[in-house]
Amino acid sequence: MGFKVKDYYFKKAKKENFLARSVYKLEEIDQKYKVLNAADHVVDFGYHPGSWIQYTSRKVGNEGEVVGIDIKPVNKKLSPLKNVRLYEKSIFDVDVLEDLERNDLFDVVLSDMAPSTTGIKSVDQDRSLNLIEEVFFILPKFLKPGGNMVIKVFDSHKAQTFLKENKKVFEEFQFLKPKSTRSVSKEFFAIGKRYKA
Repeated sequence: MGFKVKDYYFKKAKKENFLARSVYKLEEIDQKYKVLNAADHVVDFGYHPGSWIQYTSRKVGNEGEVVGIDIKPVNKKLSPLKNVRLYEKSIFDVDVLEDLERNDLFDVVLSDMAPSTTGIKSVDQDRSLNLIEEVFFILPKFLKPGGNMVIKVFDSHKAQTFLKENKKVFEEFQFLKPKSTRSVSKEFFAIGKRYKA
């Protein structure tokens, strides 16, 4: 079953000129929870290869802006997108918004970041949780009051506990495993709306 799903979304992404099948995860989240709006300013943590950037660039339009940050080299395939700026750096090395040529906080923080996986379930879950904890820690530096967040999570008891303890920083907090997620995958997404900075 998992691989049929993969084939369907993989082919669909190729046909629709998206860089990865993961675009359909963000599309489903956005259709359900309305996290992205026209003219929004969005930062995408760990954007590579860039399908979320492609989708977000369309959604925010010419009045909006998308900033992508990843430790991998800048993906040149995204250079035609006029409302996008990309940086090759760790999100955790950004001290001030001026490092990203910005003065204002973002309307939306997206994070599809995943750790380098080992195949050892407990290690990968802990590494994922570590990333999530760090993102929550730096949120005040990036996300404006009333802003939205989408973050990828490798499911574990510890991750569930952390999210339940920290969801109060948003007025609304939801979990979703998008349809395009492979059936064998343990990932889901946490969606926070209206950040209480």
